[in-house]
Amino acid sequence: MQAAKICMVGDFSVGKTSMVARYVHSTFSDRYLTTVGVKIDTRQVELEGGMAMKLVLWDLAGTDVLNATGSAYLRGAAGYLLVIDGTRRDTLETACRLQEQVSGMLGDTPFVAAVNKADLKAAWEVTPDDISQRIAAGWPVECCSAKTGEGVGAVFQQLANAIAAR
Repeated sequence: MQAAKICMVGDFSVGKTSMVARYVHSTFSDRYLTTVGVKIDTRQVELEGGMAMKLVLWDLAGTDVLNATGSAYLRGAAGYLLVIDGTRRDTLETACRLQEQVSGMLGDTPFVAAVNKADLKAAWEVTPDDISQRIAAGWPVECCSAKTGEGVGAVFQQLANAIAAR
């Protein structure tokens, strides 16, 4: 079975850890715990065509700019999830900077931008126009909610399929 290293990248408190917990353990906690360094989980996913892939999920500490440590964690990544908090527009701006940095380090590596907190859409600062602009720029974008689970599996599935297609 093929294994793929996936890095969770994004600003502080966008929901990276919550997305991994929802995807791997089907759990959610309202308690905020800052990730220190990196936390690693795994989950097997079925791909199109009946093959399986083991996703090795590296939940990186939140940051608005990658430092040397964050850069080292990215080495060998087959893909990454760029997580954005829909209720905080500044996290979209951070995601744009991080995507440039990661792309500069990893080259043309598959990624998906996950706009999290769909359960709070009424409070979103990230607009449909913002999302359309990212899609027009070539970003694969999905909306999800780590709290309810809505769309979380689809985000990881889309990334796994993109990696397998390479």
